[in-house]
Amino acid sequence: MGTAIRDAGVLYSNGLGGPADVADWVAEGPLTLGAHSGALELSGALDDAEFGDHAHWTFWCPEEFPDGIRISWEFRPLEEPGLAMLFFAAAGQGGLDLFSPDLAPRTGFYPQYHSGDIDALHVSYFRHKYESERAFRTCNLRKSEGFELVAQGADPLPPTEDAVDFYRLEVVKDGPLVSFAINGLTLFEWTDSSGKVLGGGHIGFRQMAPLRAAYRNLVVEKLR
Repeated sequence: MGTAIRDAGVLYSNGLGGPADVADWVAEGPLTLGAHSGALELSGALDDAEFGDHAHWTFWCPEEFPDGIRISWEFRPLEEPGLAMLFFAAAGQGGLDLFSPDLAPRTGFYPQYHSGDIDALHVSYFRHKYESERAFRTCNLRKSEGFELVAQGADPLPPTEDAVDFYRLEVVKDGPLVSFAINGLTLFEWTDSSGKVLGGGHIGFRQMAPLRAAYRNLVVEKLR
């Protein structure tokens, strides 16, 4: 399991070496856990050709984080097609905790996350699910509830056959400012001027089947 650390600016650290490191995480949807070369392998448990959009899942870290953080992790695609994203600043509406029983149940079906009773930001950074996404590859930042596309940048991640190592991804969420980078290359920066700026909350990984991907070295740091 991950470690919550309250010094040196690090709020949470998890090597994601395998299923044992995420025993306290919350899975919503048909998720399969595995290990791949010392990293955590995540994939779907259902055939998307048969189950469609109900074959996808979301996997939440149990820690709740404040605003003003840097989230970094390493990602390697193993088998595509599929899509990977990170939810952050996720919280129940009306001041409820993300896991409150007073919220509607969530099963990994995407509309429950972008148009349900939670607020969140989410960046999709490996958008290789559909032919149109593979033909023109972007990283998208959306704000929910509402599925609003608020920022977009080019996606430098290669197809699976060309990914020979892990890539370091980084999200900064600091009040109205959000930035996203891969291997130190900033892909977009966005400032929320809506008047409804999201604050702290939970983070979670999400994939669209049949993507298989590996994750390691998740770190959440306080910016100040």
